[in-house]
Amino acid sequence: MPYLVSFHLGWLIGSLLLGLAMGWISVVQRGNGTSKVTARWLAVLVAGLVAASLTHVVPGRFGYWLDLGLIIFACYLVGCTIGAWLRDRVVSRSTPAA
Repeated sequence: MPYLVSFHLGWLIGSLLLGLAMGWISVVQRGNGTSKVTARWLAVLVAGLVAASLTHVVPGRFGYWLDLGLIIFACYLVGCTIGAWLRDRVVSRSTPAA
């Protein structure tokens, strides 16, 4: 894992910055969003992929791609969260009090 991070540091920083930009420019959705059933299936899928990565069930090149994809996805989600939080702080600070 440290080899993945050190070798692909530029790509990881890029996905973090891309997530930061997407979190900043995204508009809050006021629609229905994802159903609870779909959200549970996605959570099970992600948990299964993380478990497969941690237990090294997938060997070789595909295991390497799985680890790298999960790390890049995690960096992107962290960037999205930080960007959305920063935008919320800036927008809430600039709106006049009622």
